[in-house]
Amino acid sequence: MWNSTAIQCFKDEAQALLDLIPKLNEDFDKAINLILSCKGKVIITGVGKSGHIGAKIAATLSSTGTPSFYVNPLDLYHGDLGVIMEGDVVIAISNSGYTDELLRLVPSLNERNISIIGMSGNPDSLLAKNSYAHLNIAVEHEADPLNLAPTSSTTATLAMGDAIACCLVKARGFREMDFAQFHPGGMLGKRLLTKASDVMHTQDLPIVTPATPLPEAVTIVSQGRLGICIAIENKQICGIITDGDIRRAMQHSQSNFFTLKVSDVMTPDPKTVPPTMKIAEIDSILNRNKIHCVLVADEQKHLLGVVDSFSTVI
Repeated sequence: MWNSTAIQCFKDEAQALLDLIPKLNEDFDKAINLILSCKGKVIITGVGKSGHIGAKIAATLSSTGTPSFYVNPLDLYHGDLGVIMEGDVVIAISNSGYTDELLRLVPSLNERNISIIGMSGNPDSLLAKNSYAHLNIAVEHEADPLNLAPTSSTTATLAMGDAIACCLVKARGFREMDFAQFHPGGMLGKRLLTKASDVMHTQDLPIVTPATPLPEAVTIVSQGRLGICIAIENKQICGIITDGDIRRAMQHSQSNFFTLKVSDVMTPDPKTVPPTMKIAEIDSILNRNKIHCVLVADEQKHLLGVVDSFSTVI
């Protein structure tokens, strides 16, 4: 019943984002370069819905390597201006560009040589004229059927903040590991920080030698519950057999299966990973090679453990 209204809302907000593209100009580059050269913090301020969006932008910047936080302009005007220090950058958000609470801060910021990045829907506004760089977030109309509630405009503001964050991530060479360090309590952080040595199987590993009769290896594979057995010679890994290898050997060598040895069907010099490799990377290796486990070894190819696909699920 209400699908058509929802669809129109999506279309309006999507169009508002596309309309931002031609509004990007040299001021956007100035804003990015200013933040990159910032020696302090990025303080974001705004009133009402702009403030809510500003808080989210600040959180995104902080989680991607740019120290940032949101402050209500009323708090700044009534004693908290001391949180802004020399070397900081202020991003001031106002859809109209004439929000009184923001404009009253401008003289104080200018006096202290604090650079302002204005974000508004009016490039001719007082906020724009008093900003080092102005980011135009103008929308033709709100997605709200009454064209009153901030909808398309807040979406555009949020997207502009995301665009800033994306540019900073790329400029700083921010990596997955860096992101994980700012999210140590989340699943992503755990996956990106947990090492192979933290989750690998080390007890009762299914070990054979190249000379082990294949029927005996079948029993060892079953007992190991990892679907593999590992061939070791002179204390070094020299091969691996999977349950799939055994099935194929049974199909192709029916009459002489019981005369085969591990060396006849094993994959020699299997891929190994160091104990310090993160499980997120191991998971990528498993998926890319379409295998269900990987061997963990030291530089001398001594077997340390096995990480299977279940071990990488955190």
